[in-house]
Amino acid sequence: MTKFVVILPLLLFAAGCGPNPSAQFARLSEEFVYTTLSFSPASATAVGLHQYNNQNLDDMLDDVSPASLEKQRQFYHGFRDRLGALDPARLTAEDRADLRIIQDQIALALLDLEEIHSEQHNPTTYVETLGNALFNPYVLEFAPLPARMEHIVARLRQVPRYLQQATANLTSAPELWTKVAIEENAGNSKLVGDTIRNAVPAELRSSYDAAAAPALAALAGFQTFLTSTLSARTGADWRLGADRYARKFRYVLETDMQPADALRRAEQELQTERAQMLEVALPLHRQWFPAHRDHAELTGDARENLVIGEVLNRIAQRHSTPQAYMDDARQSLDETRAFVQKKGLLTLPARTNLQVVPTPEFMRGVYSVGGFDPAPALEPQLGAFYWVTPIPADWPQARIDSKLREYNYYGLRVLTIHEAMPGHYVQFEFANDVQPKTRRVLRAVYGNGPYVEGWAVYATQMMLDEGYLDHSPEMALTFAKHQLRVFANTILDIRMQSMNMTDQEALDLMEKQTFQEKEEAEGKLQRAKLTSCQLPVYFVGWRGWQDLRDAYKKSKGGAFSLSEFHNRALRQGAVPLPVLEPLLK
Repeated sequence: MTKFVVILPLLLFAAGCGPNPSAQFARLSEEFVYTTLSFSPASATAVGLHQYNNQNLDDMLDDVSPASLEKQRQFYHGFRDRLGALDPARLTAEDRADLRIIQDQIALALLDLEEIHSEQHNPTTYVETLGNALFNPYVLEFAPLPARMEHIVARLRQVPRYLQQATANLTSAPELWTKVAIEENAGNSKLVGDTIRNAVPAELRSSYDAAAAPALAALAGFQTFLTSTLSARTGADWRLGADRYARKFRYVLETDMQPADALRRAEQELQTERAQMLEVALPLHRQWFPAHRDHAELTGDARENLVIGEVLNRIAQRHSTPQAYMDDARQSLDETRAFVQKKGLLTLPARTNLQVVPTPEFMRGVYSVGGFDPAPALEPQLGAFYWVTPIPADWPQARIDSKLREYNYYGLRVLTIHEAMPGHYVQFEFANDVQPKTRRVLRAVYGNGPYVEGWAVYATQMMLDEGYLDHSPEMALTFAKHQLRVFANTILDIRMQSMNMTDQEALDLMEKQTFQEKEEAEGKLQRAKLTSCQLPVYFVGWRGWQDLRDAYKKSKGGAFSLSEFHNRALRQGAVPLPVLEPLLK
C-alpha cells in the first residue's frame, strides 16, 4: 500500500545497547508501528490511531507523491539498519516474534517500493485506500456523528490532490486491474454522492456539499483517466515472475516452505481429498441416484467427477434467494455461535460488536463473496463487520443461480464459520486484547496471513469434527469442496504468478477438479490476478495449525484440553506460525 510520510523523530539511544534490551526493543517497535501507520492516515483511522506527532490523522488523506514514497523508502532502509544492531539472543521469545514480523514487513515494503512498484501499476490500491478513508469514519463510531462527518469533509477536500497524485503515478496497468478500478471507483462516487450524503446532519450539509462537489468532479476525472488513458496502457504484467514471487512468498507467509514444496503438497492433498469425497458421496449417490449404479463403468477422475458432481449438484439445490441471502447469513451466525457455546470449544468474546452487513461496493472487486473487517485494534469496543456480498438485482438469472448454488444452505454456513464464528471474528477479538497496545497493533496490522486464514480453515474443520450439523454428510462434502478450493488456491497462485498458467488451465482446475461453479471460478480467476501470495495462506496456515495442535497435544498428553489450546494460541495474536509453538510452552 502506498502511504503518507511524516518527518520521523530520532531515538536517542543505540538499538541493542544498554541494560534492558526488551524495553529498548519495545520503543523501536512502537516507533515502527505508529510511524508506518501515519504513512497512511486511512489505515490509521481503521486501526483507531487518531492522533500522532501532533497531527489529527482523521483529517488527513494519504500523500502518494514521489517525494513521500521516497521518504518511506528511506525510512525502511534506515529502520532495517537499526534493527540489525539488535542482539536477538538478548530478547524475550515474545520480542523475537515481533522482531520477525517487523523485519519481514520492511523487506516486503522495500520489494514493492523498489521492484514491484504497485504505485505505478495498480490503480485499485488508490481506489480502495480512498474508499476506506471515507467509509471507516462513516461506519466506525469512534466519535459522535457530526465530528466524524467533519473528518470526512476534511478528507473530501483533499480528494482532488490525492487523485492528481494517483494519475501522475500510474504509468501502465494490466487490463483487469484497470477494469476493477473503474468498477470500484464508481462505488466511491456512489459512497460520496449518495450513501454518506444521506447521513449528513442538517447543520453540516452545506460544508459537506461544498467539499463533495470538487471531490465528485475529481472522481469523475479519474474515471475518465482510467477508461480513456490507463486502459490503453496495458504493458504492465500482473504476474510477478518466479524470482520476485519466491521472495514475496517468503515475506508474506513467513514460512520456511518454498513455493515448489507448497505446490507439490497442495497437489497431493487435492487428489487425496477427492478420493475421500468419493467415499462420503457414494452412500448419498446410491440413495438419490439408484439407477446410476455408482457409475461403476468408469474409473479414476471420470468416476469421481461424475459421482461427486451429481451429489454436490443435488446438495446445491437447497439454497437461499437473492432477497433472503443476507438474513440467512445472519441466521447461520446465530446457529454457529450457539454450537460453539454448547460445546465449549473456546472462550467466546465478551464484546457484542459483530454486525452482518453488505460488502462495501468499493471493495467488491476482491471481496466478491464476503469478508471480515475487524474492530480497530486500538478501539476494540467499536464495530466488527462480517461482510456478505449481495447478489446484484441486474445479474442475469444464470449468474444468480450459479452464486446461490455455490453458497447454498451448507456453503453459506461454511462461509459464516470461516469469516465470523468461530473464525476471523473470534480470532481478532482475542487479538484485540493482546497487551501491550503496541504489540497488539503490530500483530493486528502486520499479522501473519497463514495464522489468520489458517485459523479460519482449521476452525471450520474443527467444528465439523466436533459434530456441527450432526456430522451431516452434506456438510462434510461441502466443506471438502471448500478444502479442494484451499488446495486449488495455492496451485493457482504459484502456477499463475510464477509458471505462466493460462486462464483456461486455471478454469479447468477449478471447474473440473474442484467442482466450483462457473461464477465462483471466474471470480477466483480475477482474484488470482489482482493479488499475489495471498491465496496460499489458507493452505499453509491450515497445515500449520494442524501441526501446532498435534505438537501441543503430544506435549500435554492426558492433560490436553481443546478449549485451552485454542484460548492460549489465540491470545498471542497473529504471530508467524513457526514461532507460535515456543510461545505456548
